[in-house]
Amino acid sequence: MALEQMGALATGWLSLFCLAASIFGSISALGAAWAARWFVRRPASLTPMRWPDISILKPLSGIEARLSENIETYFNQDYPGDIQFVFGVQDPDDGAIPVIEALMRRYPQLDLHLVVDRATHGSNRKVSNLINMGQVARHPLIVLADSDVAVGPDYLRTLAAALAEPGVGVVTCLYRGLPNGGFWSRLSAMRIHDHFLPGAAVGLALGLARPCLGQTIALNRETLSRIGGFEAVANELADDYAIGKAVRLAGFRVVLPTMLVAHSFEEKSLREVVRHELRWARTIFTVDPLGHVGSGVTHALPLSLIGAALRGFDAWGLAAVLTALACRLFLKFRLTREFGLPNPNYSLTLARDILSFAVYFGSFWSARVSWRGRDFIVRRDGTMERAIR
Repeated sequence: MALEQMGALATGWLSLFCLAASIFGSISALGAAWAARWFVRRPASLTPMRWPDISILKPLSGIEARLSENIETYFNQDYPGDIQFVFGVQDPDDGAIPVIEALMRRYPQLDLHLVVDRATHGSNRKVSNLINMGQVARHPLIVLADSDVAVGPDYLRTLAAALAEPGVGVVTCLYRGLPNGGFWSRLSAMRIHDHFLPGAAVGLALGLARPCLGQTIALNRETLSRIGGFEAVANELADDYAIGKAVRLAGFRVVLPTMLVAHSFEEKSLREVVRHELRWARTIFTVDPLGHVGSGVTHALPLSLIGAALRGFDAWGLAAVLTALACRLFLKFRLTREFGLPNPNYSLTLARDILSFAVYFGSFWSARVSWRGRDFIVRRDGTMERAIR
């Protein structure tokens, strides 16, 4: 009898905790709707006195959906300075090489370079690739851009203008999802729209977030040299975050213009979705453990469902569920309008939120991540080593 009473008491307290957390999360969703409005309505950077020449570094690894199309968006820039494009692979048989060679034949008027170099400089293969490519880059402004990102024609103008502001050391960008692989890729893109963008907007509005995102990193060559070059982050899992941190420690600011770039998703199965999202979640946990733990309250809808189920879906439980759902749908509506996002897929909201909560919960149970077909163990200092199966 005593055990039954203790179990009932524990269930009751757990239910109250989940419902209270869901209510706080619902309030946070309303705050995120305001933060998104604040983010997109910030004043743009002033036009600089001159437009520096730019080297765009694109590390590649394998063939991807829309690889050629994504790269070509960088060729259509409304930018008055010279632009050098440097593509890099480490494997001479990499599937991306024929794509780049075809682009070089199609655009002979552009300054395109392909670097094929097996040299490894640390456990992070992307950074090793960047180090090899950096030996070819010759312009004073360096832009790092992931291979699965598409941009608009004002991309370089926006970056150069923001970087010309006093005290700015790095310019980076938030991003939206661009699904390319059917249902599962749409579900992956929804994670960006439903969780990443509102969380980033709130963090930036409150001055709590200091993102530096690999989808776009722009910095001057002098700044890169001052932080020790790419070699300084050759063993970091979150190399983009590490670059931003090093720039801030050097006394510069990291800024984000209102422009969003498009990140392509091509997942074709639930397994691929979970594997990729676990890597992202564990990366965030590595660089900001307290923030990652605290972000649990943003999963208001799953928390309300757990709390309501523990109470037998009574009136209070159902009220919490309906409140969480209403706030989630309102946030999706506002984000879609403020950021100009594509189809919000309202019908998938519950499935997406439950999956996000499951990934969040799973991110605490292992330090192993999968990246480009290889497994790594993330150390507590954020560096990584190859996992032994």
